[in-house]
Amino acid sequence: MRSACRSLSVSVGGMRRTEFDRLVTGEFGDSFGSWIARSHVLTGLGDTPARLMEQGHDLREVWWALCEDFDVPEERRLGDDD
Repeated sequence: MRSACRSLSVSVGGMRRTEFDRLVTGEFGDSFGSWIARSHVLTGLGDTPARLMEQGHDLREVWWALCEDFDVPEERRLGDDD
């Protein structure tokens, strides 16, 4: 996902794109995270993360929808604190 918009740091709904990308990459890795963003239709939102972001959808809501669809445990939904 980072490779799609590496330097984009726009904030949508209180979450920056760089933070969204960090969370997706941290949880799913670069390749799988990129595939998810382009291909996976989120159950609760009805579209892919990439299209939702293009439409200006709240990034936090997109992230939580990904967490729900992929059963990301609560303790990993905020990423690493390294």
